Amino acid sequence: MRLEIVCQNRVGIMRDILEVFVEFRINVVRAEAGGDKGNAIYLYMPGMLNMQLQSVRTRLEKISGVQKIRRINLIPSERRHYELDILLQSLDLPVLSVDIDGRVVAANAASGRVLSLRVDEVSGISLSKRVKNLDLDTLLPKLESRLNGVRVEIRGDAYLADINPIYMEEKLSGKEPAGAVITLHPVESLGAQIYSLQKHEDFGFEALQIQAPKMQAMIREAKRMAPLDAPLLIQGETGTGKEMLARACHMSSPRGRSPFMVLNCASLPDNLAETELFGYGPNAFEGARKEGKLGLLDLASGGSIFLDEVGEMSPHLQVKLLRFLQDGSFRRVGSEDEIQVDVRVVCSSQKDLAELCEQNLFREDLFHRLNVLTLEIPSLRNCKEGIPDLANHFIDRACTQIGTTRRELSEAAEAALCQYHWPGNVRQLENVLYQAVSICEGEVIDVEHIKLPSLHNTDAQPLDLNGNWGDITARVEQQILATLYPDFPSSRLLAKRLGVSHTTIANKLRHYRIGH
Repeated sequence: MRLEIVCQNRVGIMRDILEVFVEFRINVVRAEAGGDKGNAIYLYMPGMLNMQLQSVRTRLEKISGVQKIRRINLIPSERRHYELDILLQSLDLPVLSVDIDGRVVAANAASGRVLSLRVDEVSGISLSKRVKNLDLDTLLPKLESRLNGVRVEIRGDAYLADINPIYMEEKLSGKEPAGAVITLHPVESLGAQIYSLQKHEDFGFEALQIQAPKMQAMIREAKRMAPLDAPLLIQGETGTGKEMLARACHMSSPRGRSPFMVLNCASLPDNLAETELFGYGPNAFEGARKEGKLGLLDLASGGSIFLDEVGEMSPHLQVKLLRFLQDGSFRRVGSEDEIQVDVRVVCSSQKDLAELCEQNLFREDLFHRLNVLTLEIPSLRNCKEGIPDLANHFIDRACTQIGTTRRELSEAAEAALCQYHWPGNVRQLENVLYQAVSICEGEVIDVEHIKLPSLHNTDAQPLDLNGNWGDITARVEQQILATLYPDFPSSRLLAKRLGVSHTTIANKLRHYRIGH
């Protein structure tokens, strides 16, 4: 049981309160002071029974300065802990905290996937023994400021490591670090998530680089809608930048300094999507945390939440989302408490939601709630006049990220890019040019460096048999998924095409960083 006791901020009041619990032989495992004016005391007593509460409350109310007593779900330090944990686990990039000896203290799920360990197995390992070219024993004692872009290798894959030292307050004067936080950025992989040293403006409308009339008209419309508080529905094909547009609208709104949270409705099983979005109460189900978990709506309070591929949302979740849009409140899974938050909902879909309504696959009343403000992002093949400028932008960025000299695009290569139909849109163009910069040894990117199926009629390349069975099958599996994903751009569609479970495909797409 947890209690919040609003009281005067006077010397000795904490002692007076704790003496009551000693009288009742109730063990207080955590006590902390807080509140906006330092006028609250928070207590956690896991062994306290409900039947004891009234007796304890009566004694506490007799203490001079005690004004109000109420039960709460989490004390402030717990809330901060779980908020940080949720934010950490939601990151796609591997993030680890190490002590001065280079041993992992904390890590997120992405770190476990990179190291081929369960996240609970990562804590305590010596990171230098798992990561090549990372000598933390030598580096950490001398580290005085953030170090960016250290090239390391993990299980044959290259990464750039950002290393940020941690200083304890009492050691600040001597500049002796107590450890570091390490973020790993993947450098090269097929269909890679590109390591990005983006400036603040790269998240705004300035990041939408296509200089084409249709795109510019859409951006002007988006800028008018951004400051409004009504739900926003963004439609467009895969790879057109729906999340980037949603983030730009958020940052250009009065909510821009508040959180922007993202949930991909197509990549998670229904039950997991529900707990991620709404959270769950204490002991809500077997295996749940006994103190419960905050959802993305909690964390986005005051800001915006982006529901990617909302058309994939289950009927049960559609009902809960509709209720939240109607009155701004929701219930966590396994809890009867009503939670009220102020969050703007931004959704995206590459499917026609009106058609889904006609097929009874999407609630019509929810569609009308979401369809207040609508933006349609044009496909890249409908904005081909903007491809040359966009290509040069991606080439410049890839050269900076890889650390090579500036590459130029030949006339033949530019013509080939403008003629291609781009089923994967801007995301596909960016990945193709990143690969072209990587393999180009000269200063000019030519057609031979543009790896697109319709541009090259050469025979299939021989199967790469390097490595063990797992390495070979993983490469083949990744190639299959990367090839099919543009035509089946969601885990559900791709799972149906391949005849396997949605969960299997969702996990593999996440593992290979395809479509994320």
